[in-house]
Amino acid sequence: MKIDGETRSARKDREIIQAATAAFISKGYDGTSMEEIATKAGASKQTVYKHFTDKETLFGEVVLSTAAQVNDIIESVTTLLSEAKFMEGGLQQLARRLIAVLMDEELLKLRRLIIANADRMPQLGRAWYEKGFERMLASTASCFQRLTSRGLIKTSDPYLAASHLFGMLLWIPMNEAMFTGSNRRSKPDLERHADASVEAFLAVYGVQPK
Repeated sequence: MKIDGETRSARKDREIIQAATAAFISKGYDGTSMEEIATKAGASKQTVYKHFTDKETLFGEVVLSTAAQVNDIIESVTTLLSEAKFMEGGLQQLARRLIAVLMDEELLKLRRLIIANADRMPQLGRAWYEKGFERMLASTASCFQRLTSRGLIKTSDPYLAASHLFGMLLWIPMNEAMFTGSNRRSKPDLERHADASVEAFLAVYGVQPK
């Protein structure tokens, strides 16, 4: 049976994953029990086990479901780095959006959780990176290749150029948040950082108007 285009089973999967995400972020992997997740999801423990074999499987689904949210960012990349949008300041808009999304407090907490369990479950860390950050880099590099072919920027290695942009954009605020336990930067501060990163990027890769 479908409700609003979603089957009852899919809806229950989503509710369990949402409950598990909140529990894992709050108490960590080891501190979270399937019983607690079931309570948060408004389901029996048997129902949770029916949908997800064990805690590690459920944690994997939490990681992958979060990585899948990058689709919205990929859409922003391809839109804002089109030739027309780029000419209207699309790179600055993209940088501001990226830093706002990737510095989200809940996402930072999940990132710490994945890193903390990387030795025990390396496949999940790899999957999160490949389906999330690596896809963003590849999409940005593809757009930089097109912008280079149009003479709007100059890159001999678009993937490296994309890596430089992401590095300048995220290295300091991301590490600051990861090591101190929270994102202490205000939205205006993050936007200034994003603008400065774009300015530095264009100083190297930009093309001076004739």
